[in-house]
Amino acid sequence: MLKNIAAFIQNKSALAVGFLFATSSLIFGIWVAAIPGIKARMGFSDGSLGLSLLLSPLGAITGMLISTRVFSKIPVGKWMIGGYIAMGCIMIAQINAVNRTMFWICLYCYGLTSFLNGVSSNATVNLLEKKFNRLFMSTCHGMYSLGGATSAGIAALLFLVHIPPGIQIILVVIFIASVIVSSKAHLLSNKDIIHSRSEVKLPSFTILGISFICMVSFMAEGCVADWSAIYFKEVLHAPKAFLSLGYAGFSVAMTVGRLNGDTLITKLGSKNMVVYGALLAACGFLVVVTAPVAVMAIVGYIMIGLGSCTIVPILFRASANIPGLTTVEGFAMVTTGGLVGFLTGPSVIGFISEKAGLSKGLSLLIFMCSLSAYVAYRNPFITNKKAIAEVPLPYDEQLY
Repeated sequence: MLKNIAAFIQNKSALAVGFLFATSSLIFGIWVAAIPGIKARMGFSDGSLGLSLLLSPLGAITGMLISTRVFSKIPVGKWMIGGYIAMGCIMIAQINAVNRTMFWICLYCYGLTSFLNGVSSNATVNLLEKKFNRLFMSTCHGMYSLGGATSAGIAALLFLVHIPPGIQIILVVIFIASVIVSSKAHLLSNKDIIHSRSEVKLPSFTILGISFICMVSFMAEGCVADWSAIYFKEVLHAPKAFLSLGYAGFSVAMTVGRLNGDTLITKLGSKNMVVYGALLAACGFLVVVTAPVAVMAIVGYIMIGLGSCTIVPILFRASANIPGLTTVEGFAMVTTGGLVGFLTGPSVIGFISEKAGLSKGLSLLIFMCSLSAYVAYRNPFITNKKAIAEVPLPYDEQLY
């Protein structure tokens, strides 16, 4: 792992993009710890908060609809600089929202910007892998997980010294913007127009299968992010300093797994990693919902992180190399499902929680993760072979 990280750090272009992955989770980790306070301050119930969170996937869907136009005109490097700084500013307004209307507008804008940022950064990683003839995807997603673990720890420490989330997010975004500006030259070197045509392609069933797995994986991650702190506070009655530790345990496990991900994928195969990883995540959710104390729940969240760690990098690499699709089209088709899962999953859990309790809401993830393991097992685009191009399309699964 250390050799892989050293080589990654030495590649300044990859490191600059990898920091953008960390940026997303640095921001999101502060948001996770802020949710209970926002819920109380604005008088949301579980159901109304869940309904409000649906505005982010609506924004993501809007981003999906305009992504081909955006990336057929704006070089990917320019978008990444502006898009990630804009996302930080939106989150400052979201956490410090003075009323529900402002909060709802920010949720929508955050979903839209996050989708476009995700497409730009993942597409750039795919291009860098081809340019330097080495794998970066799992390491970059490891940077995302590292950012989440770091921000969760920062939130816990700042809570101990009574610094509220509204100030925490301002400090974090100032740091992020400073690093992005300092690495401007490396980001602007990515001058690619990553989409060159405007026609719409409909996905085949196998592509929809990858999108479903991505949806479940992101749904699990979104539910850990949005509901873990509330679960610790309202169900397990944990101290305030513990509220972000479920997400922190999840993020640390994701980080360790992803930083070793490219080696594990090479040894064990992509299909095996997705299938068995999804089953481990299902077991982790089972531990969480049956845990009598916070410490056991943290163990469950660690299992979820270890199971989920390489699933998304594998899916992103597969979607970028689907025959007949541009990188943007592949990412848009697959990550639309992922972001919808990430942002609607917490809403679905909120609705179930309103009627039956948060533990039963989270139990839905046990079934969903198990189902995604079966879908991965049957999907020909997810293979233990080294190249997705080696997998022929069945006669009834041609792209159209």
